[in-house]
Amino acid sequence: MTTRTARRTHRTRPRQVAAFGAAALLALSACSSSGDSGSDSTKSDASASSSPKLSGTVTVFAAASLKESFTALGEEFEKQHPGTKVTFSFGGSDTLAASITGGAPADVFAAASPKTMAIVTDKGDAAGTPSTFVRNRLEIATPPGNPDKVASLKDLTKAGLKVVLCDKTVPCGAAAQKALDAGGLTLAPVSYEQDVKSALTKVELKEADAAVVYKTDVKAAGDKVEGVGFPESAEAVNDYPITLLKDAPNAAAAKAFIGLVQSAEGQKVLTAAGFLQP
Repeated sequence: MTTRTARRTHRTRPRQVAAFGAAALLALSACSSSGDSGSDSTKSDASASSSPKLSGTVTVFAAASLKESFTALGEEFEKQHPGTKVTFSFGGSDTLAASITGGAPADVFAAASPKTMAIVTDKGDAAGTPSTFVRNRLEIATPPGNPDKVASLKDLTKAGLKVVLCDKTVPCGAAAQKALDAGGLTLAPVSYEQDVKSALTKVELKEADAAVVYKTDVKAAGDKVEGVGFPESAEAVNDYPITLLKDAPNAAAAKAFIGLVQSAEGQKVLTAAGFLQP
């Protein structure tokens, strides 16, 4: 070995050790999740070693109900890929879809229903076919202690009870209407909100006695609200699709972020937040 070759080898070895250490950390993380984590960690190691170095900003438009879990996944993505930054725009899926078709620059769209995703795909603004990565179920949110003793969806029709729903044009509102139809119920809410977080906030601020929101949002709110399940929610489970956008400014990093969302590691974060597996 020549002196020049030896120097090159000496310089590259720390990078090899660092890469191996990163892969080992991913493997340990995967091993803690399930019995078949050995195969998952092997896939993660292989992916890490073969992926090109990513950089730049990934812009993700995502349904409001994904805020907590996607924020956590964004932070994890930035750790795995130094030099990248994930920025989010959370809101009602219909509003986000309209922004995308109107030309707003974004790399990834994660919607709370296939219907709102279709707004984007019908305009030809998606790259490829969207895939469902999680599902979500409704729950009734009440103030802590459930002072009005709400025990069912029918209880929301009680006279004098201030109930808030998401607007029917957004997925959580459309799902709530499906559940009401399944129970043969008619409800006159005091307000319709443009996204699920806004509906939940009304209960947190005690401006409403109850709201029909996603189970994941009730869980994310912690002790600020109390959740009440109801059987009609089984008739209104929402599929959440995700897609790379056609004119993504950072397509390579966007594909990697979608890969993290769909990976065993990403699914662990999402199911811990209360989402159902697809």
